[in-house]
Amino acid sequence: MSTDQHEDGRAVPATDRDLPEEVRREVARLRDQLVVLHAELVRNGLVVWTGGNVSARVLGADLFLIKPSGLSYDDLDAASMVLCTLDGEAVDPAQQPSSDTGSHAYVYRHMPEVAGQVHTHSTYACAWAARAEEIPCVLTAMADEFGGPIPLGPFALIGGEDIGRGVVETLTGHRSKAVIMQNHGVFTIGKDAKAAVKAAVMCEDVARSVHIARQLGETVPIPQDAVDSLYDRYQNVYGQRPAAPSAPGAGADAGAGTTAEEASR
Repeated sequence: MSTDQHEDGRAVPATDRDLPEEVRREVARLRDQLVVLHAELVRNGLVVWTGGNVSARVLGADLFLIKPSGLSYDDLDAASMVLCTLDGEAVDPAQQPSSDTGSHAYVYRHMPEVAGQVHTHSTYACAWAARAEEIPCVLTAMADEFGGPIPLGPFALIGGEDIGRGVVETLTGHRSKAVIMQNHGVFTIGKDAKAAVKAAVMCEDVARSVHIARQLGETVPIPQDAVDSLYDRYQNVYGQRPAAPSAPGAGADAGAGTTAEEASR
């Protein structure tokens, strides 16, 4: 098949055509995924106008994809996502990636376990950023998702690697996948871009809830041993378990004992 065209007939962006076939397929998959995930930011009320971004590491290559600078969410498509090196440079110099690209690149270089990142200026997270205050762990949903408080990161100027450096310094060794950057907004990381978007959605949800609780009076922290227990359960037990493979010659009911845990969550 021509490297100029995908199997579905869509044109392959010029930046992708010289990539090894397996990497090219992964880039194409991530381009499509990022369109969907940026729409999730809008759907969940995390962004306004052109602010915010999602990026995804290209596994098997020293590359990542990120939202272009200043482009409306309504105008985003797979081809508009900018392919960048881990030095934060656009593969095609004619494309202008997000102003946070240098920081995303810094995180990818220094946190190899991270394969997705999100940045938003969501309202309640920004309120905590303006107060320069971490979000205390006073809700079980926070213990589940973040394993404790959502920490405060340092103030850093936009446009270089300083924000990324603050993200790495704050989240290294921390359970939380979100950080409130002082006077700025929220940055999240994940094992993939979808996980980072989930963390951003959850961060805004608890930021709002705890902010409202503060208006009513003092909040009550969750004891650390309970936080540990909640986090372990959510990370290792909660959710659907994959069905066990059927033994040779087993009947149709083999593996039927697998249950859907906490389906009501």
